[in-house]
Amino acid sequence: MRNRKKLPIGIDSFEKIIRHNFYYVDKTEMITELLHNWGEVNLFTRPRRFGKSMTANMLVAYYSKGCDSKSMFADYKIAQDESFEANLNKYNVLHVNMLDFLNRAQSVDAMIDYMQKRLLWDIRREYGDVDCFDREDLIDVLENIYSQKKQKFIIIIDEWDCIFRKYPGDDEAQKKYLDFLCLWMKDKPYIALAYMTGILPIKKYGTHSALNMFDEFSMIDPGPLARYVGFTENEVKKLCEQYQMDMAEIKNWYDGYSFENGISIYSPRCVVNCMRFGKIGNYWNQTETFEALRIYIEMNFEGLKDDVISMIAGNAVPVNTGSFANDMSTFHTEDDV
Repeated sequence: MRNRKKLPIGIDSFEKIIRHNFYYVDKTEMITELLHNWGEVNLFTRPRRFGKSMTANMLVAYYSKGCDSKSMFADYKIAQDESFEANLNKYNVLHVNMLDFLNRAQSVDAMIDYMQKRLLWDIRREYGDVDCFDREDLIDVLENIYSQKKQKFIIIIDEWDCIFRKYPGDDEAQKKYLDFLCLWMKDKPYIALAYMTGILPIKKYGTHSALNMFDEFSMIDPGPLARYVGFTENEVKKLCEQYQMDMAEIKNWYDGYSFENGISIYSPRCVVNCMRFGKIGNYWNQTETFEALRIYIEMNFEGLKDDVISMIAGNAVPVNTGSFANDMSTFHTEDDV
């Protein structure tokens, strides 16, 4: 049997995957897409096990100032782009996993306060000479760094929506959080790029639904970035060739998402585990228990339970996603569930 690279199960670190001979599906072209083709602040939402943290860590590895990651990307598509070296390791990067901060706080206010303190501690080590009106205010410090040093930042936020999952019915806490994000990132000259990722899209809260600093790319509407949502059919074919798997059978099981322009997307979790173990299996639904879904199915809005049974049997059920409030507690119709 020929030597095969390992598959990176449960590993998010881009550097570790590259350095330790793991197989990596090349999504590096997304780097130039983000910086040159879209807005300053971008939100990407997709289900669990779709490579959200991997993408965030890829961006950190590429942009981070003070690192030397040229050799890390040399064999990937980004290295062929004319802007590759112009942006490589040129930016201050603030990388935040919101869930980490939320788990260390008892409220949204406390989380925001702790996060600012932690980021400021890092920033002061690099820019201790910058004069600020309020050294304890993250936004004031970033604005003064830009005005005095002309240094821009890239902000990368993972698990952006953990607030909505931990405080599902607390509208006040959720609005405080959205207000902070808006104040931190909307129309700020110190931002070169902001990348946020999570499960839920921006919540539709009256005036808060107009957080127009975001370019939002969701599973419902990924737009021109659909090929970065998961594995494309060509990427899966290459994996099948390398791991001697039957592409027709893989397609039958895992070709779960179809977007505009005929793009088919496969769940990375399912495909990677299938290649790893050499057999077909229900790998994605092992990441969540049925009990988490039972409460929604048993709401039985307008015959929901019957429609779920119909879908399990292979039938299609139309869903209007346009009115969904984008949280885990606001359900008014069968379409919401």
